[in-house]
Amino acid sequence: MKNAIRWIIFTPIAAFLTVLIFIGMRALISKEFQPQDKSENLSFEINPKVEDVKVIERETQIDQVKKVITPPPPPQIERAKADKPTEKIASIEGAIPEFETPKIDKANFKITVSDRDAQPLVRIPPIMPPRFMQGDNSGYCTVRFDVSPEGQPFNVQTMTCTSSQLKNATVKSVQKWKYNPKIVDGRSVSRTGVESKVRFDLADERGNVLPMPRGY
Repeated sequence: MKNAIRWIIFTPIAAFLTVLIFIGMRALISKEFQPQDKSENLSFEINPKVEDVKVIERETQIDQVKKVITPPPPPQIERAKADKPTEKIASIEGAIPEFETPKIDKANFKITVSDRDAQPLVRIPPIMPPRFMQGDNSGYCTVRFDVSPEGQPFNVQTMTCTSSQLKNATVKSVQKWKYNPKIVDGRSVSRTGVESKVRFDLADERGNVLPMPRGY
């Protein structure tokens, strides 16, 4: 049913368009052919001549250099020359006196060094224990030790420590110290009972040293 309706509607329209096209084609064919005018002949040069371009040169005149007069050098100051002395020094100041080298009694000659106590030369700082670094207080240890005639600490013992974590680090540090040995009658001897304090300072974010724990 739908197809029949489409044929009824579109068939007259298609016939009308076909008639219009036919009429238009007939009108175009019925016109007489008129040839177009021939275009003017065009000529081209394959190798054109190029005229030389004149280069404009700038005319400049250079002034002659004036003669420069060099000023004379400054006058030199005359220096007084000293005459070579003709007389000997001995005749002016007197003859150099003769003196004999003093004789030294090698048997009784001794070089003595004054007595002195043991003196520290090198102190190696302790290694901070990792667990102690996490705390909120600084600390210290007091130690007592002996110094050998060669200046080496031995018998190192901790006396007071703010934390037990600092004992081993303190002992290892003091054992690496170096001393000038004790001198008695010109000879180096052992020194006993040397006491010292080893500090373990911690700092906050601003660089301020943290205080010691309470009671120390």
